[in-house]
Amino acid sequence: MTKILAFAGSARRDSLNKRLVAAAARAAREAGAEVTEIDLADFPMPLYHGDDEDAHGAPEARGRLMQLVRAHDGFILGCPEYNGSITPLLKNTIDWLSRKADDEQPLEAFAGKTCMLVATSPGALGGIRGLVHVRAILSGIGVHVLPGQLALPKGHEAFDASGALADAGSARRLAHLASELVTITGKLAG
Repeated sequence: MTKILAFAGSARRDSLNKRLVAAAARAAREAGAEVTEIDLADFPMPLYHGDDEDAHGAPEARGRLMQLVRAHDGFILGCPEYNGSITPLLKNTIDWLSRKADDEQPLEAFAGKTCMLVATSPGALGGIRGLVHVRAILSGIGVHVLPGQLALPKGHEAFDASGALADAGSARRLAHLASELVTITGKLAG
């Protein structure tokens, strides 16, 4: 069974992107994947600094997160947009995971994995400007990023009481992307 790791690049308790990741995870489960949802707040890591890594090694949370990454074939990433770009939390997570530990292959966390990108924001663009940056970073480290993505505007109005997307068209788009993720990831991992 295809295994997908799902998380948002936000530690906020009431993050709209966490809600979107939860909806995407449900869609991926319905498409036949085993999905593990995590919260990056449970994996606190200092700002990456090479001298600190040389002196103290990687943080314990990096090791726990790497174990999860190794156990999954692909990702669903909810990507909040900060000032038109990637969040510091998501970038720092990628930076720490891209570092090679003694028992790892270079870029083991990412190389050959598949990823679906989603974003939402209260604004009219839905976080689309940040997705461009996330896509470039992930593609550069060997991730197969799906060509399609979902940038959901007016995120504060986008969910019903159950956490599902209120707009039928957006829900269909999310289901299509999740199905594509599961199919492609299954083929690449097989």
